[in-house]
Amino acid sequence: MQRTTEGWGSGLLGVIIFSGSLPATRVAVGEFTPLFLTSARAVIAALLGAALLVALRERRPSRQDLVPLAVVALGVVIGFPLLTALALQHITAARSIVFIGLLPLATAIFGVIRDGERPKPAFWLFSVGGAASVAGFALANSSFGSLASDLLMIAAIVLCGLGYAEGARLSRRLGGWQVISWALVVALPMMALLAITSLPDVWTGIGGPAWLGLAYVSVFSMLVGFVFWYRGLALGGIAGVGQLQLLQPFFGLALAGLLLGEPIAWTMIAVTGLVVLCVAGAKRFA
Repeated sequence: MQRTTEGWGSGLLGVIIFSGSLPATRVAVGEFTPLFLTSARAVIAALLGAALLVALRERRPSRQDLVPLAVVALGVVIGFPLLTALALQHITAARSIVFIGLLPLATAIFGVIRDGERPKPAFWLFSVGGAASVAGFALANSSFGSLASDLLMIAAIVLCGLGYAEGARLSRRLGGWQVISWALVVALPMMALLAITSLPDVWTGIGGPAWLGLAYVSVFSMLVGFVFWYRGLALGGIAGVGQLQLLQPFFGLALAGLLLGEPIAWTMIAVTGLVVLCVAGAKRFA
């Protein structure tokens, strides 16, 4: 029981940290291209992670861990950051945050596929209910100009769910911060090449908020948040703790409104409230 409680506490802290990711990305993508932002954040986080691995003399992952680490890198180092950055060129951070309500369902599904978890039937009822609320909101409010961005967000959610589930499996053997650090190291050569080829033509016009956004997604979203998140998933269960992501829209919408001054429609708040109610039921039956 104590192990599960620690898992939920650690997972919640990870969710709070991740809540600033999309608003920070929205600010940074105003000055940096999505490709540079994605690759730069990965390179910065990889250097920090590699320094920790060397300083603490962590053992290298075995050969059988390389493919799972590559899957983690594909999902959370490359796929989710790049696709969300592309989407945030055309939609607000507030709108993108609502899609996070789909992430717990994606994580739970991959937890069943990859880790063999078997939540109770009632769990799926609450999980699907939260996801359906988010999908309904997106469809009801999609315009021609935003449909492509909505699809990018959905693709990002699928890849992120896969990366979360795969990383949680590895965390039981390698440790939470070690998994994201090694995944960043695996992706480093490709991301460094992309960063070099996508460097901004002019640096002088880039404002302070964009640099702060890059710093946040590099240090907190790409590294620190995963330390707590993967630990939470490993201790408390992928499907169950994954439902904490239903709380992320609350934190994210508040940040988008307070820091970016973005309008928050009452429908966004209503949908967010509905999916948050689903997390209580999902937790009960996970």
